[in-house]
Amino acid sequence: MTLILLGLIAYVWFRPPAWVDGLDQPAPDVPTVPGQRLADLRGQVVLVNFWATWCPYCRHEMPAMQDFYAAHRDKGFTIVAYSVDDSQATVAAFMRENGYTFAAPLAEAGVSAAFGDVDRLPTSFVIDRTGRIRHKISGQVHAGRLEDLILPLLAEPKEVSSLPR
Repeated sequence: MTLILLGLIAYVWFRPPAWVDGLDQPAPDVPTVPGQRLADLRGQVVLVNFWATWCPYCRHEMPAMQDFYAAHRDKGFTIVAYSVDDSQATVAAFMRENGYTFAAPLAEAGVSAAFGDVDRLPTSFVIDRTGRIRHKISGQVHAGRLEDLILPLLAEPKEVSSLPR
């Protein structure tokens, strides 16, 4: 019985529960990093993540996000991890201390609302190359979930020059 319980705990730790909803709606055109908007990332597959440095589930998913980003950014994948922390300095220090290299701006007023009022952390959205939200993940992402949801989108054609903004 103890082994079963330990196995279950290990499974939940490495493959935490999350709810994945399939969507097909336009992504909002919100600011990302200074001088850039989400629409500027058209042609890439984007993981938009809402998180906080004080959120243990958020902190647990970050290594898998960084590894996936490092392995697939040259294939047209990027991450915008909107922090709900109070200070960009806190976020920058956390990112630097942990070696995370993807964009992590503060979630400005209205960004969460534009994605449908994100009310739990972590919450992520997968946006395809055409700028459409294809998946909402309520809960932690992990390597297997990223592979299942993002790799098929990376395999889609990169041609987006004729797509409307």
